[in-house]
Amino acid sequence: MNKDITNYSKTIFDSIKHIDENGKEYWEARELMKILKYTNWRNFEILINRSMKTVKNNNLNVNYHFDAVIKMIEIAKGAKRKVKDYKLSRYACYLIAMNGDPRKKVIADAQNYFAVQTRKQEITEEEYERLVEENKRLFRRRKTKEENKLLYAIARVKGVKKLDEFTNSGYRGLYDGEDANAIFKRKKLNYREDILDNMGSEELGANIFRISQTEAQLKKQNNISEADANTIHYDIGKNVRDAIIKNGNLPPEKLPTPSKSIKEIEKERKEGEIPELKDYMAEKEIMIEESLKENIEKNKTYEIARKMLEKNIDIGLIEEVISLSKEEIDALIK
Repeated sequence: MNKDITNYSKTIFDSIKHIDENGKEYWEARELMKILKYTNWRNFEILINRSMKTVKNNNLNVNYHFDAVIKMIEIAKGAKRKVKDYKLSRYACYLIAMNGDPRKKVIADAQNYFAVQTRKQEITEEEYERLVEENKRLFRRRKTKEENKLLYAIARVKGVKKLDEFTNSGYRGLYDGEDANAIFKRKKLNYREDILDNMGSEELGANIFRISQTEAQLKKQNNISEADANTIHYDIGKNVRDAIIKNGNLPPEKLPTPSKSIKEIEKERKEGEIPELKDYMAEKEIMIEESLKENIEKNKTYEIARKMLEKNIDIGLIEEVISLSKEEIDALIK
């Protein structure tokens, strides 16, 4: 596609983008209607209703993507009347464009713009969610190392000499009979990979609980045999497993193995991975900051509107207060 055309489309649709007080972007339906060269609101609302039905059929929150609002518009001789409008999400705009008249070039431009931008947003959200999960994994993996060191120290004091057997007792209880070797094979790991490095945050959490509870139980015991210590570890592993299942959650062996090991994540972090996400977050901060600067008077409107609502003043006036003088605003909210 011609780069100039793409940039033109971006400029057009970016020019009518708004940012609310929470940093959420939206487009006003009546402004989008003009850009898409629709002159009749009733015809344009047909596209909106079709698009809302798509959102509903996809089990998404219709109100989030199509936020209905009432605004005042000027008619003849300075008079005003209430009209319905929508604050549209990027996805809502994309659906409206997809339902539009394909013979209009501007519709094709809109389809391309909102499709590309929606996809970019989906990717960054996916990356962000992945980053959150990776952070949990990194934290909990460090926690398992710390807890295991303490557990093994206590186990040695209690007379445990075969730490591998002791560890496997806990795994067998938690993993329905699987020992470390069986878990390794099920996860299809490569030679010398650590099974704990290849667990998601939920699975690591279950193991942290197993380790910490075994540690607490061993501290209470006096004059126990190595076999007793192994039995305690097995029983606690099984108790943790039973609690997980009782709460309606998946047992650890049913949880998916992450595509990346902890070591891979750590290596990528050192090499500065996910630059796109960093750029996205930086761009988001700049966008919000610029919006606040450019719309500082508009942002004041929310406090004014709140006071107006408290005094049961017609909500249709809220969109218009920004054009009033300070004296007129004071008169409204007093």
